[in-house]
Amino acid sequence: MRSIQFREALREAMSEEMRRDERVFLMGEEVAEYNGAYKVSQGMLDEFGPKRVIDTPIAELGFAGIGVGAAMNGLRPIIEFMTFNFSLVAIDQVINSAAKMMSMSGGQYGAPMVFRGPTGSAGMLSSQHSQNFENWYANTPGLKVVVPSNPYDAKGLLKSAIRDNDPVIFMESEQMYGDKGEVPEEEYLIPIGVADIKREGSDVTIVSFGKMMKVALAAAEELAKDGINAEVIDLRTVRPIDYKTLVESVKKTNRMVVVEEAWPLASISAELAYHIQSNAFDYMDAPVKRVTCRDVPLPYAPTLIEASLPNVARTIEAVKSVMYTKA
Repeated sequence: MRSIQFREALREAMSEEMRRDERVFLMGEEVAEYNGAYKVSQGMLDEFGPKRVIDTPIAELGFAGIGVGAAMNGLRPIIEFMTFNFSLVAIDQVINSAAKMMSMSGGQYGAPMVFRGPTGSAGMLSSQHSQNFENWYANTPGLKVVVPSNPYDAKGLLKSAIRDNDPVIFMESEQMYGDKGEVPEEEYLIPIGVADIKREGSDVTIVSFGKMMKVALAAAEELAKDGINAEVIDLRTVRPIDYKTLVESVKKTNRMVVVEEAWPLASISAELAYHIQSNAFDYMDAPVKRVTCRDVPLPYAPTLIEASLPNVARTIEAVKSVMYTKA
């Protein structure tokens, strides 16, 4: 099977869906003439033209609102934020318009659209450009929230998101656009709301999503050297959450550690801890442990970034604590 970059998988998903359905279009800052800030949309202007690959001013509130109106009138927009940090400028359109349109109109209008772009830290970009808002958007009824961790999942999930009749928040990682992975040439879809067991195990369940899957999988490899067999689950989507897969895993392993890049308060990991301890309590041999970003704005200095973000060492420490084994 061929190996392509994360950005190429996203481009293929959008291009295939635009060829399939003339109602689909891409709009955002630098998506056309510049070929995308991260070259995700490279070549798409040449193929689809300026009516379907549309450059916008630096006005997230404006072009997000145009997208919502277009979706209400039968089109299927893909709205690209250069980073989800900038989506805060447009959050009223996302939360108060797109997410609520179906409910407030009594089913007369929907907003079948995708808001996509990079999330989380991306090197030394400091506090305002390094935030994770997956839990913010996942807190909103009416939205679906997807956070893929590899090129294969990214393509299959983005195609499903574009076809979905609800607004979908599709969050990528700036640091993963160059990552390569095997992606079939034939068409495939990955259903939204289904987690994936990336590594089978019996001693502890490690759950994560997005680029933190690299931390989870690397930790599992290190733990194996100490005889600890970790099962690693990729949520893939954080609304809806595939609780069933998590509960079934904990019934087998009796322990869970959640690795998440966001801040700890009201996070996805907090929701998972609550759900597992409410619905699989009799199977638990230890409380759920969380490994999150430190509860501070992300610093600029690389040493402080390393100290703030979840990493393999902190994950191993959390696993050994639920195993009652000395680190």
